[in-house]
Amino acid sequence: MSIRVVVADDQELVRAGFGMILEAQDDIEVVAEAADGQEAVSAVRRHGPDVLLLDIRMPVMDGLEAARLVCAESGCKVVMLTTFDLDEYVYEALYAGASGFLLKDVRRDDLVHAVRVVAAGESLLAPTVTRRLVADLVKRRRERPAGVDGPPPPSLDALTAREVETLRLVARGLSNAEIARTLFVSEHTVKTHVSNVLSKLGLRDRVQAVIRAYESGLVTPGSL
Repeated sequence: MSIRVVVADDQELVRAGFGMILEAQDDIEVVAEAADGQEAVSAVRRHGPDVLLLDIRMPVMDGLEAARLVCAESGCKVVMLTTFDLDEYVYEALYAGASGFLLKDVRRDDLVHAVRVVAAGESLLAPTVTRRLVADLVKRRRERPAGVDGPPPPSLDALTAREVETLRLVARGLSNAEIARTLFVSEHTVKTHVSNVLSKLGLRDRVQAVIRAYESGLVTPGSL
């Protein structure tokens, strides 16, 4: 069964290039292309794809608003296409429900791998984006004005001890198979733990779980 993909970018060459790479795969089908966010949302509604590759900056409707609508209306996984100078949008896109980020200069094999991983229910962040994301989270905490506590860190009390450990390993970037080997359990058991974590914490996917792990203090930069 093919993975159905919509590619949305206002640059025709980028759309065409990504489309050609993906169409060359036996298990991936590009069902539509879109030149702006509004077209992307319409394409998702019309074709019901598994994955939407979505540029952040586009005319008519930007990628952030398009991601919010798509994630709210469907089970389509959204992967944002970004460049180094767009880090200020990372948090907004994650909280909008994006399952990950790819840099626009992504290698051919990494693009194909990303689509397969996200379609399978995993999440991803380009390593460079992950490092910047964590660094920015720490910076925000350090720059909080003295005497201003802000909202309390989110609680993980609803999780069992094994679920907490699973979340810690997810935040380290381990796959289900790697977590299974670490905890000496089956992959099926890990999938159950991850599903329970997401359900109990009200999270959409693993990317949001990573953010929650840092926000709660379960993991800290430099500890991984």
